[in-house]
Amino acid sequence: MDRNKWLWVMQWFFGIYFVVVGIMHFIVPEGLPGPMEWMYELSDGMHIFVGIAEIAGGLGLILPGLTGIRPELTAYAAFGLVIVMAGAVVFHATRGEASSIVQNVVIGALLAYLGYARLRLSPLPAKAGPAT
Repeated sequence: MDRNKWLWVMQWFFGIYFVVVGIMHFIVPEGLPGPMEWMYELSDGMHIFVGIAEIAGGLGLILPGLTGIRPELTAYAAFGLVIVMAGAVVFHATRGEASSIVQNVVIGALLAYLGYARLRLSPLPAKAGPAT
């Protein structure tokens, strides 16, 4: 599979992942598994902030490429989610949650690659403007 197809797979996977996790910040379902129990301890303000950031980032990984409108925003969404993952690393480090730290570092590294690849290695095409 060529690079562009792999990048699209990453965009869809992480796009859906972050939209779902972002929504979870607004509903915080009962009975989350052990590795996600930390969600019960976040303040309402933090849930809103992180939820919005994750939903916006997830949509930003997919929509600009699909529409061809400002496709460079895909890379910026990926870089924004790297910042979210860096914040998650700090949060989980204060709690001594090593497995969550590793997960966040890996996701952040993959998102950093995705952002770089969409800016420099395999940029998405922009929608053609009206003929003049």
